[in-house]
Amino acid sequence: MAKLTALGFRNVHVEPFEAEAWVRGDERAEVISPFPQPLHVLGLGRSASTPKGGVEGEIALFGSLDDLMALPPGALAGKIAVVSQPMTRTMDGAGYGAVNRNRTQGPAEAARRGAVAYLVRSLSTDDTRLPHTGAMRQATDAPAIPAAALSVPDAQLLERMVARGQPVRLRLALNSRSVSKAPAWNVVGEMPGRERPDEVIVVGGHLDSWDPGTGAIDDGAGVAITTAAAKLAGEGGPRRTIRIVLWGAEELDDSGEAFAAAHKGEVGKIVVAAESDTGPGPIWQARLPKGSRDHPAMKAFVAALAPMKVVVSREPAQAGGADIAEIVALGAPSVNLLPDATRYFDLHHSADDTLDKIDPRDLAQSVAVWASFLLTVADSDIDFRALAAQ
Repeated sequence: MAKLTALGFRNVHVEPFEAEAWVRGDERAEVISPFPQPLHVLGLGRSASTPKGGVEGEIALFGSLDDLMALPPGALAGKIAVVSQPMTRTMDGAGYGAVNRNRTQGPAEAARRGAVAYLVRSLSTDDTRLPHTGAMRQATDAPAIPAAALSVPDAQLLERMVARGQPVRLRLALNSRSVSKAPAWNVVGEMPGRERPDEVIVVGGHLDSWDPGTGAIDDGAGVAITTAAAKLAGEGGPRRTIRIVLWGAEELDDSGEAFAAAHKGEVGKIVVAAESDTGPGPIWQARLPKGSRDHPAMKAFVAALAPMKVVVSREPAQAGGADIAEIVALGAPSVNLLPDATRYFDLHHSADDTLDKIDPRDLAQSVAVWASFLLTVADSDIDFRALAAQ
């Protein structure tokens, strides 16, 4: 709040809500046989704790979650299930989407088949021994089991051990606790419009991050980019209001729902919504709201992008981000300004998510792209809903 106020934003306030919280404790994992070997793991968000002293069992290794799901209920009784599918490096982050359910759905699927614990190869493109955490989903029709992410080299190690033909036994100890209702806040500030102040552009990033790193990449960069862009675009007093929202609980999916609940009555006045949540850039592609490409305002924006080496896709924008998905579902248009994610998943959700990984030139390019879009829309009369309906 103090920073937004110092930057000149008006109507700076917090919107409190209750969120789910998960607190990490001590964590250990090791191979017991055929030869002792420590493993590097991070418990997944919402994971259950192991019994006191940990859990021990033979592993059942799978190359994909589909392979695990092909087994019938009870087939993994007493086993520690391991999914070791690698993630593909891509510029647009599609490689992450292809394996995301290994982490989010894998523990419940293993539990339905009797597994006592679940390990997943980190959803990462790096080759360090740093594991990458993230949230899992508990299921109402499956017991809660301890679940953790393995570092990439350790997942590869288990593959080689299994290939030798001998049973592999692990011991896993995870200690954590869940808090069903913890206090959280979305932080809001505005650059008021001079002519149409009730017509609002919503933009922002999320303040929360996973605990191993400092959150510089996910999502300090998004917070910085959108805050700077909103300040630059709003300083001259554009026709419409630019609202910056710094969401407080994205990683466990609570802040977007809270924001939508608080603002559902004004969705019809939200001109467009957008979130920056894939690192510092540089931005390489823009996906505009459906039907808007040929509007004079968007033609002006596209022209501004040319020297910044950004291409405009013929595909329209999709949901736009976890924190705006709910208001988009209620009818708010969205835009996607896609950063280069080639290296993002080397760092994402790990101890390597630190400030030294930010390139100021990439950050500056991203701010310029975002500021160009915000100013173009805020100073125009473009109606994305009407264009989408044509």
